[in-house]
Order: sequence, then C-alpha cells, then structure tokens
Amino acid sequence: MMDAHAALGAETLQNLRERRSQLWLSPTHDPADDGRDLPYAPSAAQACFERCAGLLARLFPELAATGGRLSSPLSPIPRLQQALASAGAGSAPEGAWFLKRDDILPVAGSVKARGGFHEALVLAERLALEAGLLQADNDRLRLAEPSVRQYLGRHTLSVGSTGNLGLAIGLIGAGLGFRAAVHMSSDAKTWKKDRLRQRGIEVIEHAGDYAAAVASGRTAALDDPAIHFVDDERSEALFLGYAAAAQELLDQIQATGRPVDASHPLFVYLPCGVGGAPGGISYGLKRLLGPHVHCFFAEPVASPCMLVQIAAGVAHPVSVHDIGLDNRTEADGLAVGLASPLVAPIMARLLAGVFTVDDDTLFRDALLLEQTEGMFIEPSAAAGLRGPRWLLGSPRGRRYLQRHDLTPVMAGATHVVWSTGGALVPEDIRAQFRARGAH
Repeated sequence: MMDAHAALGAETLQNLRERRSQLWLSPTHDPADDGRDLPYAPSAAQACFERCAGLLARLFPELAATGGRLSSPLSPIPRLQQALASAGAGSAPEGAWFLKRDDILPVAGSVKARGGFHEALVLAERLALEAGLLQADNDRLRLAEPSVRQYLGRHTLSVGSTGNLGLAIGLIGAGLGFRAAVHMSSDAKTWKKDRLRQRGIEVIEHAGDYAAAVASGRTAALDDPAIHFVDDERSEALFLGYAAAAQELLDQIQATGRPVDASHPLFVYLPCGVGGAPGGISYGLKRLLGPHVHCFFAEPVASPCMLVQIAAGVAHPVSVHDIGLDNRTEADGLAVGLASPLVAPIMARLLAGVFTVDDDTLFRDALLLEQTEGMFIEPSAAAGLRGPRWLLGSPRGRRYLQRHDLTPVMAGATHVVWSTGGALVPEDIRAQFRARGAH
C-alpha cells in the first residue's frame, strides 16, 4: 500500500486517517472532458423509460400523474442557503441553490429507483423477447399480461444492498412478476429490512459490510441461471438508468429561467456510496453540458471510498480499510469501503472533487433543512448540503474557481444538491434523527 499512500499525498492521507472533513480536488480532472468517447449512451436508457412509461403507469398508481415517468421536483432552498451562507472576505458570490428531491421520488422514495427500475425493465424486455412473448415493436404493456408475468416469475431479481436499492429492485421486480431477494449487510438499518419483508421481498442477512453482502449475492447468482444479480458495483444498466436523470435536471433548471453556459455554470453535489448513482448522474450531465457543469461527490469521513480510489490511482483497487478506516458510519447507504470498478475510472476523468462530512454534521444539516425549508431527508441524503460552502467559502474551493476562471461568473451560478432518500423513513426513526441533529 506504500504506492497508494504516496499517491494520496501526506495532507490528504492525514486528514483521511484523522477523519477530518476536507475538500479534495481531482488532479486528473479537465472540465472540458465530456466523456463522449466512452461507450455508454444515456439515450438508450431514456428510450427504455419512454417505451415502458405506459407499463409503469399501469403497475404503479403513484406514476399515473406523470404518465409513468420517474421524476422528482427541483426545489429552491433560499432559507437554507442563507443559514449556511459563508461569511468573511474572499467568499465568492452565492448564485442560486436548489435541492433535487429524489428523496420523494415516487414508488421507491430514493435515487435508487432510477437505476433499479431501468435494470429490471431491460431484463424483463430481454427475457420476454427471448421467450417469444414480446416483439421488438410491441407496446410494453404486454409485459403486464398474465402469461408474461407467469414466465418472469420463474426468475429472481437479486441484489446486495443496505436498503434503498433493495427496495427499488424489490418493488419493480414484484410489479413485473419477478421473485426478489435482497442480500443485506450487518450495518443495514432494521427498519429498512422490516419494510422490505413487509413488501414480500426476501431479505438474506450477512455478517460483514456492504461488500460482503454483494459478494454473497453475486456468488449465489453464479450457481443458478434463474437468478439475475443486480450488481451495484459493475452494472452498466444501473449506471445508465442514473445517467438518464441528467436531461430531467437540465430541463428543470431551464424551466426556472436559468441558463447553463460559460457565464452561468452549474455545480452539482451528490452523496456517494459505491458510486453508481452519483457516477451515472455526473456522466450524464457531462455528456450534456461539458465544461459548464462541475460535479462533486460527498462521502462520510469513515467511508470515502471514491476519494481514496481516485486519489490513489485506478489501476488497482484500494479500500478505505487499506488506509486504516473502519467504514463505520450512520449514513448506511454510503457505508462502502471499495468504490465501483466500473465508475471509478470514469470519475477519475470527469469528477471535479470530493468533500467529506462527519456523521454529526449529517444529522445537524438534515435537521437544519427541515427547520428552514420544511423538507425531511434522511441523514445520508444530507451529505451534499455543505458542498456550496466548501466551494465558495474554503481556500481550496476558491482556488478551484480561480484556476478555471469561474470567479467572475459565480453570481450567475446554479448549485444543485442531490437529495437521495428519506420519504419512506418511519416517523419514530425520524424522531430519532431529529433528536440527534439537535445535539
């Protein structure tokens, strides 16, 4: 690990080991790199969602109002912006702050629905086409017919998850007629396990962390061709499902009357676990907006797997355990020790940086958001809320703006914090979150 330690740099490594919040900027990032040479097409996922919109509206009444399209609001957060406003000389102008509310995304209540639904739909289409139960030009409502559902019921959708992806996969799987099984780590929250079981989804518990649950699920699928394992670490279908959200965000920003261009840059702050969701979204945004969008990930101080992997180099896997961290955080959806080997090399090119946040700040910021804007999110979803402050109010953030000639245009900037989950948190657990945030 000596080479990895050297690559991280002494200051970054010390901050990581001491669990000190920091902003790390990627030395390999070029804002002009839009990733268009990479072999992943978000348009394919957008087309799948369009083909299947009528089917989703039939399966889930919650999607009837949107014609079967998964979407969440983009909400201004001026009161939170004021509460977190930087003070002192040298701070950049604020621009406008928004919250992308995937915490209230219909059906599954988290960002994981975007990737999970896409992967399940792609699988259902493929199986039905191969069995002769669907033709390429058929209305996808055929997938809701009893004969097709019966056939899909011979197959199991399996996933390793701390909860939110498992719920998304379980719900869409059950809706399409699949059996569903979720392999969960020991650090997954009890209420999430209970909610899965209440929906008739099999929960298989494993000792160890998220990586152990994923490994167990992957192994079980290798032994049974009727099991399709949704691999959060390596799945292109998940990645593209998330990437499809980029167009939705751009449309919403433009609907507010705010352009995104050289004079009006966009900054997006995304909580990161293994990296599939924030990586897919960032990739989709870079494909659309190139140098005019700057993406930053937010990770717990105990689990900064993407920061560690990119900073150490992506030639070999490097875990947070390799630098002495224990990967133990209350932000269970972000408690990941090793970054996605699919996403990390892409983000080494396209990601502007990563900032880390301690657990106490997660709870305080989630409570502050509720107090100022009346919006409840789970603590892990609050990881990105400090992003604008790091960029606008820290010496390192201001250096980033100066390096890329952004300081003169920051008054016209748009800042989007991506909220990833919270709608399904039970009220008694919400009370516990609020109590911790108040201390």
